[in-house]
Amino acid sequence: MPRLRSVANGPAVNRRALLATATAVTLSAGVGYTLRPTESEAAAAAEAPVANSRQAPVAPLAPYTRGTTLTTVATPRGDSGYRRLGQGPGWQRVVRGELAAPQSGREDRRTVLAAFVQLSDLHIIDAQHPMRLEFLRSHDPRAWRPQEALTVQGAVSLVERINGLRGAPATGAPLHFAITTGDNTDNNAKTELEWYLTVMSGGRVRPDSGDPRHYEGVQNSGIKQYWQPDSPVRDADKQSGFPHLDGFLTAATREVRSPGLNLPWYSTVGNHDAMPLGCYGHGDPYLAEFAVGGRKLMSLPATEAKKLQAALKAATDPLGVQFRDLLKAHAREMRPVTPDERRAPFTAAEYVRAHLDPAHTGPGPVGHGYSTANAEARTQYYSFRVADDVIGISLDTTDPGGHYQGSLGTAQLRWLERTLRDNADSYAIVFSHHTSKTMDNTRPDPARPTERRHNGDEVLAALGRHRNVLAWINGHIHRNAITPHTTPGGHSFWEISTASHVDFPQLARVIELSDNRDGTLSLHTTLIESAAPHRTDFADLSQTGLAALYRELSLNRAGGLSDQAGGRTDRNTELLLRKG
Repeated sequence: MPRLRSVANGPAVNRRALLATATAVTLSAGVGYTLRPTESEAAAAAEAPVANSRQAPVAPLAPYTRGTTLTTVATPRGDSGYRRLGQGPGWQRVVRGELAAPQSGREDRRTVLAAFVQLSDLHIIDAQHPMRLEFLRSHDPRAWRPQEALTVQGAVSLVERINGLRGAPATGAPLHFAITTGDNTDNNAKTELEWYLTVMSGGRVRPDSGDPRHYEGVQNSGIKQYWQPDSPVRDADKQSGFPHLDGFLTAATREVRSPGLNLPWYSTVGNHDAMPLGCYGHGDPYLAEFAVGGRKLMSLPATEAKKLQAALKAATDPLGVQFRDLLKAHAREMRPVTPDERRAPFTAAEYVRAHLDPAHTGPGPVGHGYSTANAEARTQYYSFRVADDVIGISLDTTDPGGHYQGSLGTAQLRWLERTLRDNADSYAIVFSHHTSKTMDNTRPDPARPTERRHNGDEVLAALGRHRNVLAWINGHIHRNAITPHTTPGGHSFWEISTASHVDFPQLARVIELSDNRDGTLSLHTTLIESAAPHRTDFADLSQTGLAALYRELSLNRAGGLSDQAGGRTDRNTELLLRKG
């Protein structure tokens, strides 16, 4: 048992975990937190520069709930039309004992093993990119979001909120790291990847592409099915209450400054990172050229939009052949835009190398989990040391064969089990983009056509064979959901799915792992919003004002007020587990 720092009337903190937090920046730059590095990884780590000296804030060992949904939550006002947001009461914590009964007094005797932040489905969007699906809105109003031009401002505000957390909400322990669980970008575009990495590690971003002098997209097109913020034109499909905001598009595309996270952060890949539009496999030169070209389709008859959307959902067009043919058929109806090579799609190796770029190291670790070995092998999965007795495992659940649902190849599944076996003396937390229920796409990987793909049930079975697995943390479904899993052998763990930050209510999640020292463990989950004010001011087009508007616009997207927040048992919780 590691030595503990005793604290009267409060939780203790694993001493080595605390030291790891205090020195995470240096260690991250030195060894990358990768388990059993290969020679190429070790060489890359030895040559890596020392990371930025920013460190995790030191927190008192008392719950720090300020800025969390335990205190306040953005709450809709009004019942129809364009709805405003205001400040509402927070969500109480719910104790869930399906997997272990809670014991009294555990709050005073528990030892904190780890505390971290999960960000999921940021969907950083290049809203002017030619290869987008806004035109599906003629059939499905949900196909376009009125907030899409403000994803960078919203993400920066979330970074600001995380930086403002002086400790974990349930235990007060210092936060060890942050991790994304995929769909960091929206359209597999290099513009979006650069913006995402800068938001996370710090720097200046201009969320603009094409003509630097003015916006070129659906929001100044005059097409009534889209909100036209700078124009007296009003769209006709039940969105007449949207505000008229002079200068909105100019403000949305001007430079944004991000402080970057003040914690070490890790990155997990999602289908929107791996494939154009999150669903089309790489390889069609027409689509690659179209992405950087000078034409954009902004409208489509509803019958054709319905047909294309059906193909997307049914996965009958995984390589985008039908999409390509549709674009060619409507070439005359496309509008001219300024070509931009920065919008090109990126490969898996380019995604990894971008994370390894010293310009994006920020607080570390170098590569944010990825290594030069990943780039060479074109893999996007890895493991890392969270604390002395806890490891993290980041999976790549995307299927390069196409479609937005996921699976694992045999090589990765074997690696996962080997990693769990080799670290059987450590607790394990597994991260991925897809949930167990959305891993039903077993289409072969074109680069490994003979390799079998494995679905979510097979991954659940694999995790269930290892008693050190405590949680599987993921995203993808844009909805909060927490599910208990028990294997035939009696081992139990929790699956924690967290809502997106692009769709209302725009949340991230703090997760704390504690040993209650009574034969049980606790996982505390606490949802957080961005630092932007709940109330918007239409006259405020500053960076902060736009971040507030980003949240309110997401509420007013068609279908925006759905069940994405989840139920009470999916939000702020304490999840009990039996040890061993």
